[in-house]
Amino acid sequence: MGCFAETTVCEFLPHAGLSHSIRISYERFASDKNADHRALRIQFFAKALRKRDRLGKAYAGADAREESRTTNGVHDDIRPSDSEALHSADLPDWDPDTDLGQPGEPPYTRGIHATMHRGRLWTMRQFAGFGAAEDTNQRFRYLLAQGQSGLSTAFDLPTLMGYDSDHPLSEGEVGKCGVAISSLADMEVLFDQIPLADVTTSMTINSPAAVIWAMYLAVAEKQGADWKKISGTLQNDILKEYIAQKEYIYPPEPSMRLVIDTFEFGVKNTPKFNTISISGYHIREAGSTAIQELAFTLRDGMEYVEWGLRRGLEIDEFAPQLSFFFNAHSDFSKRLPSTARHGASGTKR
Repeated sequence: MGCFAETTVCEFLPHAGLSHSIRISYERFASDKNADHRALRIQFFAKALRKRDRLGKAYAGADAREESRTTNGVHDDIRPSDSEALHSADLPDWDPDTDLGQPGEPPYTRGIHATMHRGRLWTMRQFAGFGAAEDTNQRFRYLLAQGQSGLSTAFDLPTLMGYDSDHPLSEGEVGKCGVAISSLADMEVLFDQIPLADVTTSMTINSPAAVIWAMYLAVAEKQGADWKKISGTLQNDILKEYIAQKEYIYPPEPSMRLVIDTFEFGVKNTPKFNTISISGYHIREAGSTAIQELAFTLRDGMEYVEWGLRRGLEIDEFAPQLSFFFNAHSDFSKRLPSTARHGASGTKR
């Protein structure tokens, strides 16, 4: 680390095959006065980029070309006056406009929004829910009072499995791992004094998602909120339940019909509400590798799109309401190749 800590960003990043403009943006990470911190940041981003399939061939024969690209010990292609992209010599078939793109544009390798968090901070919400609706309502209002900008609702196991709290099979599980919701009256209490027109709500519910969402919309309507303007996210990802979490109620085909029903309803009535959160998190927590998490999750997403198209929905109508939910481990960089290639945009803000 001692030797690397003295290396500047411009001396290190040429080996990553970055263009001059991208390299300049990475120089911002070199502003940390702590040399070890600076080195670690540079190393992380460079390694992440190296894992992309499209940049893999940039390193073939790189050492053999090193001498020709150096004058007096300084890389020719990193001089301030040089506007040539560094990848031109290493990646003759690589087009930065299509393979790298601009921030906020496909293939989203530089972020899904043009200015990312500098233009608008992400929504911050703590996963919360316990006891009765009154208990969680108090928690929600406390979190919002402390500056939280959205809500994330945890439901108890009976609710997740479609049981009322007084069902015999619910005994011992009511209100344990989330809030107990058995009726519209419970939902009204849950969001009492919380303006749903102004607060975005994420709901981690799958098999009974259509019913829970209907309750939520009824509460919003009672508050006077315009369905066209309210926003939030319904998890509603039944395929990952069969793969990992196992909280399914119905067979796959009727379950998928319910999911596509919500897609169709959302397109017509709630254009700002994400009608599904296609989830890799649970798959990873069930024991998959990062690559398997991506593979299953992206394929689930493709399946939902295919069912939506068969229903007669236009892709440009319902696709903007699809969101993704991935786990985050120390080997995060393993995700970059596939995520960039397939344009998985991540969870919406």
